Amino acid sequence: MSLPLLEDAVELLDQTLAAGDVACVLLAANGLAEQSFVNTCKTLIPRIQEKDVAAIIVGDTRIAGRANADGILIENGQDALKDAIARFSPQKIVGCGGIRKRHKALEAGECNPDFVFFGDLDRDIRPEPHRKNLALASWWAQMVEIPCAVMGGNSPDSAVDVALTGAEFVVLNKAVFNYPGGPAEGVCKVNELLDKFGPKFDEE
Repeated sequence: MSLPLLEDAVELLDQTLAAGDVACVLLAANGLAEQSFVNTCKTLIPRIQEKDVAAIIVGDTRIAGRANADGILIENGQDALKDAIARFSPQKIVGCGGIRKRHKALEAGECNPDFVFFGDLDRDIRPEPHRKNLALASWWAQMVEIPCAVMGGNSPDSAVDVALTGAEFVVLNKAVFNYPGGPAEGVCKVNELLDKFGPKFDEE
C-alpha cells in the first residue's frame, strides 16, 4: 500500500490498517521538504509497526535510518541497490524498483534484493494495472524465487489481475484511498476480491 502524505494521513492510516490484510506501507516524500518528510515518517512508522506491518521508505536511505523504517525501496539503479544491500541487509528490507525491462530485472535479481517492484507509484491513472507490468510480473514469477510486487490500478479489481500473474504483492494507492466508501472499505473490498477470485494455494 502506498500512503498519500496528506494532512489527514494519520487518520487514513489508522482506518486502513484496521480494515484487513496489509503487508507493508510505502512512504514517499512526494515533494515534501526533507525535515517535514522525516517528521511525518516518525509519526506514522510506529503506528504502522504496531500493526505488524512493514514501513518502507521510497528512495532515501538516510531517512529510512533516521525514521527507523523497516526497509527501503531503491529506484535509481543497480549501483545504488548494491550499496543499500551492503549497508542494510539483512537488518532491513531492501527492495528494487524502477524496473521496466527484463534485463534490468535480471540485473536487480543478481543483487538478491528482498523484493522487486514493477510499476510507478504515481501511475495508477487507469482502473487496470499497466499491461507491461503484468507481463513482467508473470515472467518473473515463473523464473525467479525473489518475491515481486506490482503497481495496481485505481480500481480494487486490479488486485486480482496482479495476483493472477503469480506476484506475491500488489501495491495500491487510489484503489484504496479514493474508494467511495473510504480506505477501510477499500481494503475490505480488495481482500474480498482476492479471497473470491485470486489464485488458490494448496496447504502443505
